Amino acid sequence: MENKKQSEKKEEKAINSQIVCRVQNCAYHCEDCSCSAAQIAVGPTYAPTGKDTVCATFKPKEL
Repeated sequence: MENKKQSEKKEEKAINSQIVCRVQNCAYHCEDCSCSAAQIAVGPTYAPTGKDTVCATFKPKEL
């Protein structure tokens, strides 16, 4: 059985300041516009321009 400290530790986010995220409704978005996802995936598989790419790691923030 997990104790409270172990449970809280799992909830801590590792902030990646190398990734700039401006999507405020993403669960991984941090107030300083960094990303807390352990890793990100960018897609789609083929994109003719930068405008056609997206963060496939996006997860809606729970309200």
